[in-house]
Amino acid sequence: VAAQNCRKRKLNAILNLEEDVCNLQTQKESLKKEHSQHSRSISRMKQKLNNLYRDIFSRLRDDQGRPVNPCQYVIHCSSEGSVFIIPKHLVKSEQKQDNEKEQKQQ
Repeated sequence: VAAQNCRKRKLNAILNLEEDVCNLQTQKESLKKEHSQHSRSISRMKQKLNNLYRDIFSRLRDDQGRPVNPCQYVIHCSSEGSVFIIPKHLVKSEQKQDNEKEQKQQ
């Protein structure tokens, strides 16, 4: 009887594990689909952002009325909602300073 109960518990454990594996495979497939959808969504957002960036720079003019070169400037949005056009070399130096601050904190 003890051996029979042991076999029964073992079979129940195996069945539970098989059910868990099946559930995890279903969850994995669901997560794969979700990941794929998010990747496509991110790709579309990047494309829209790229289009917006090009559109903004096509309309920008400097003090003399010449088009602003997107290779030399970047669009910066502050946390307050303000939008600035900043020379790239200033952004790079700010990023270096931020990186140095982060490294010092670590």
